[in-house]
Amino acid sequence: MGARAHWAGALLAVVLLAGAATGCTASERTPDRAESSTATPTTAQPSPTDRSPHGVLLSAQLVLHDARRAGYTAVLGGQGAQGELFWAPKTVLKYQADSESRVLMVLDTSAYLGGDPESAARLGGPHWQKFSNGRIPYGDLIDRLSPVVAVAAAAAADDPQLVGEEELLDGTAQHYRVTVTAARYVAAQTQLDPARRQALEAALGPGDVVLDLWLDDSDRLVRLRRAAAEVDTVDYDEFGSSALSVQAPAEADVAPGTDASPPAFP
Repeated sequence: MGARAHWAGALLAVVLLAGAATGCTASERTPDRAESSTATPTTAQPSPTDRSPHGVLLSAQLVLHDARRAGYTAVLGGQGAQGELFWAPKTVLKYQADSESRVLMVLDTSAYLGGDPESAARLGGPHWQKFSNGRIPYGDLIDRLSPVVAVAAAAAADDPQLVGEEELLDGTAQHYRVTVTAARYVAAQTQLDPARRQALEAALGPGDVVLDLWLDDSDRLVRLRRAAAEVDTVDYDEFGSSALSVQAPAEADVAPGTDASPPAFP
């Protein structure tokens, strides 16, 4: 009972801090040093005495809270992409699809799209177009890529299963599997506002969601595979690295957006 209460308290702290992070104001560059964060990472190492599948997934949540960022390589519904994702203290995304020369950057409530010669020709000189309507744009894409969203759903599941140890990339990882309904997947996302949760449930589709997660020996999520309406696979690296940084384009290279809401992408 003591261990269960300890982890319930730790999980509540993660949820509260994640919710606080989504309420920050806009920024034109990502934090690349700890001093720019509004949240203080935990000092204790996530080394639970409970190494059941549920206990390990709770530990993975604490690891993500402290890391705040990662690089990724993804295949979303058959479309390859790569970039960087920050989930705290503010939402930041850099995304480039393998088949696209354009780049998408999201910095809190602003999105920048372009960065390629074709965009410069279309915009009459500037390489980037900015969109901002007071909300975090491209939330559907961010939620598909976010390790926080996937691990929250897995940790809230009734019966996560350890599939076993497997060779993965340059090492070994523990493979866990969870099957939940789309409604249960979304209900675990208390850090998201109702509109984001509704959009996420619609994207997942009416059937079950099968989550496969591979964790390294530090309980870091190194691969996610989510099978729902579409199948997404995301590999993560550089957790917490200060080398990860996404900065807004120079103001002189940005044209104003044509609409308050950004266009569909990718």
